[in-house]
Amino acid sequence: MATRLRTARKLLLGREIEHMISTAGVSQSEAAKIIETSQSRIAMLVNGASSITVGDLERLATQLGFTDPGYLETLEELRRDNHKRGFWNTGHRRAYLEDLRLLVDLEAYASLLRVTEAEIMPGLLQCESYIRALHETGHADADSDEAVADSVRARLARQEILTKPAPPQFRAILSESCLRREYGGRTVMLDQLQHLITVSRRSNILIQVLPFTVTTEGAGMEDRFTLVRVPSPGAAGDLDMAIVESQGDIRYIDDKPAVAARETVWSRLSAAALSADDSRTFIEHVARSFRRKTFTTG
Repeated sequence: MATRLRTARKLLLGREIEHMISTAGVSQSEAAKIIETSQSRIAMLVNGASSITVGDLERLATQLGFTDPGYLETLEELRRDNHKRGFWNTGHRRAYLEDLRLLVDLEAYASLLRVTEAEIMPGLLQCESYIRALHETGHADADSDEAVADSVRARLARQEILTKPAPPQFRAILSESCLRREYGGRTVMLDQLQHLITVSRRSNILIQVLPFTVTTEGAGMEDRFTLVRVPSPGAAGDLDMAIVESQGDIRYIDDKPAVAARETVWSRLSAAALSADDSRTFIEHVARSFRRKTFTTG
């Protein structure tokens, strides 16, 4: 299913539709008959990959036994979706790849974000000079300069969720390689490490480092993944998703056993990694190492 059609609100609404169908004890085919559509379209609605009119949504809910005005209002609010295609094609938002747009949308609604990284700093923790260094690699013409500027603005805009009122809780487990892999040279790395130390002191951010010397006993850092929790305003419960990135590919996983497996990996990595305070000390140690090398060879 094309991820470009999915948004956080559509996914939440899909969960509510699935909850109503399950609670009513009917099949998707039977639910489809209520609004004179196909079972496949109901399946697409459940998966957040299709839209539904206000009238059909209200008819479906009431016929399934959900008549509470407050709940119907919640459903209609979820149906409203501002992320039309033009939203992503203007200003800095055009820098977001289509496959990434669902993640950006989920981040905006999330109450909890947990990230693992093995080589590159997580996007939400990157400082401006580090972002620029990542995107400037291999680009030299004027058009590329504009694309780089858009990419920097887009990444910084994403980070605003961490400082907004009632921000999500953000947890990151970083392999030591994230701290040592140089992008943009030592000056940029020093900026990035200092930025990491600064943001690690925010009450909603917890950063843990997994040193090279620590083994994880079956839970490795082979895949980059993010665990996202989006609170539900309805009756279906919170939306939990795992987003896995590998070799330039991004997969969105909402299958409960698959998400639970990532939860297990996260727990093992978190238990093996340094504490928040020890991680900050470790980052400061790596920063001093970069500083010594810079002044010695500069």
